[in-house]
Amino acid sequence: MGYSVGQVAGFAGVTVRTLHHYDAIGLLSPGGRSAAGHRRYDDADLDRLQQILFYRELGFPLEEVAVLLDDPHADPREHLRRQHTLLTARIDGLRRMAAAVEHAMEAKKMGINLTPEEKFEVFGDKDPERYAEESARRWGGTDSHTRAQARAAAYTKEDWQRMKDEVDAWGAAYADLMDRGLDPETAEAMDLAEAHRRHLTTWFFDCHPATHVRIAETYLADENFHAFYASIHEGLPEHLAAAVRANARRAETRSR
Repeated sequence: MGYSVGQVAGFAGVTVRTLHHYDAIGLLSPGGRSAAGHRRYDDADLDRLQQILFYRELGFPLEEVAVLLDDPHADPREHLRRQHTLLTARIDGLRRMAAAVEHAMEAKKMGINLTPEEKFEVFGDKDPERYAEESARRWGGTDSHTRAQARAAAYTKEDWQRMKDEVDAWGAAYADLMDRGLDPETAEAMDLAEAHRRHLTTWFFDCHPATHVRIAETYLADENFHAFYASIHEGLPEHLAAAVRANARRAETRSR
């Protein structure tokens, strides 16, 4: 007979309203109905809900979650591998944070005053205000950044699917390039870096080559970006950043 909506809500720690919403938008439609017409969820539905909640925890919008899960070519193991990579990066950060809190608690207990550096070392360079400013600068200013966010918010499921298809094809091409041992400064690598820049321009904001270089730097410094690109191919964030720099130099030479 499966599980009722109330039971599933209890299992997953979500509200019944959330499950109704997922059903209404076609993200998670239960596999059956009771004789009275009530939703009944089977084990496959629970597996899908688990995947949805994983992606939501990682910050993916619902439209993109739907695209990822409904991809007919996607291997369920690929979802788990991607999620494991991203979650591991987040867990590492949280462990460092927890260790810092324990250190602060122990210091308070023993009457030890931590130095300013010790108090804030766990945050590293993750000042949220600085990153907000850098984000606006990297994306061409606050107005450009706002427009990019507005564009993303307006995308439909079909838009996210097209975007995902582009990213998948680009990722496969870049992974193949790295498997063949090509240097970041080869024409093929620079062409893929240029394709990456044009993708950002098409979907988010006008990304000039110099801006692209600054963005690529975040793929090295930000653990979530780094984990995403590393999940495509080991060493890809570093390789791409070098290719982006080479492509920017090529663009500057051509403009002279």
